[in-house]
Amino acid sequence: MAMLQNVFEKIASLKVGVLGDVMLDTYMWGKVERISPEAPVPVVSLHHKEYRLGGAGNVALNCHSLGVETYVLSVTGNDADAEVLKGLFQQKQIQTLLIQSDGRKTTNKIRVIGRNQQMLRIDDEVTDVLTPDEEREFLYSVRHFITTVHPDVLIFQDYNKGVLTENVITEIITLCREKNILTAVDPKRKNFFSYRFADIFKPNLKEVKEALNIMDEEVSCELLETIHKKLHSLLQHKISLITLSEKGVYYHDGKQSAWIPSHLRNISDVSGAGDTVIAVASLVYAATQNIHLMAEMANIAGGLVCEEVGTVSVSKEKLMHESELLLA
Repeated sequence: MAMLQNVFEKIASLKVGVLGDVMLDTYMWGKVERISPEAPVPVVSLHHKEYRLGGAGNVALNCHSLGVETYVLSVTGNDADAEVLKGLFQQKQIQTLLIQSDGRKTTNKIRVIGRNQQMLRIDDEVTDVLTPDEEREFLYSVRHFITTVHPDVLIFQDYNKGVLTENVITEIITLCREKNILTAVDPKRKNFFSYRFADIFKPNLKEVKEALNIMDEEVSCELLETIHKKLHSLLQHKISLITLSEKGVYYHDGKQSAWIPSHLRNISDVSGAGDTVIAVASLVYAATQNIHLMAEMANIAGGLVCEEVGTVSVSKEKLMHESELLLA
C-alpha cells in the first residue's frame, strides 16, 4: 500500500528523544524438571542468561526499530548494570545522554523463565526521586539536547523510579511547547496529573480508573468518553489514547473518538506492550497528524510484541505487513 510506505518513510525522517526511567531486563532461561526438596518450589536449571533494554530503553528500541534517529535521556546508578545498559544502547546504535550517579542504583528486573513462562521476577532497584543536584544536572542535559538536536518528538516514559520528577516534567513540557516539539506521555500513578499540556497522554484503563477514582467495571464508549473529559479538564492535553488490554485501544481528541478492538493474537507475554504502543503512536502521529491511523497502527504493534516471550521491540517489516493486511 503506497500510503503506508509513505508513512514509514516519513517516520524514518524523524528525530525522537525518550526521557524517563531506563531499566536493564535480565532473562535467566532454564529447564524445570523437579520440585525442590527444601521448599515446594520448582528447581530451574539455568542454561543461558540474556540482557535486554527495558523501560524507557525499550521505548527507545521500538523507535529505533522503525528507522528513527533515537536518543535516550535518563539518570542511572554508577554501577555494573549501567555499563551493561550503555553497551546495549551502543550495540543498537541508540544515542545516550545518561547521567550516572553514585547515589542511585540502575534498575534491573531479573526474570527467571522455565517452560517458556515466567517463574519468578526479582526487582533490584531504588525508586527515590532525584536529589536537587541530580535534577539540576539532568534538566541541563535535557535542555541542551532539545536546543541542539531539535527533536520532532519527546516521549516521557514514567515508571515511578524517580527520574521524572514533577519539576522535570513541568519544565520540559513547557520548553517543548515553546519549541513546537510533540510530547507524548506513558504515565504512572505518582505523577499522573503533572503532565499538563502534553500532546498525547497514554494511560492504560486500570491506571486511569484508579487515578480518577472510577469504579465502573463494564467498559463502554460512554465510560471512555467520560474518562477523556475528566482527564482533559485536569490536564488540558490534546489527545487521550487509552489502552484497554485485550479489548484494544480508545482515542479522543475533543473532536473525534473511536474504540478500536484488538486483533486476534497468540499471546505469549504482555511485557513491554505499552512501550511499543507509545513509541508507534508518537511516531505515526508526528509523521501524519492522523489520529485514527495513529491508534490503528499502535494497536497492531502492541499485539505483535505480545506474541513474543519477554520484552521485545516491534519489527518494522511485521508492522508494515500487518498494517497492509488489516488496514486495507
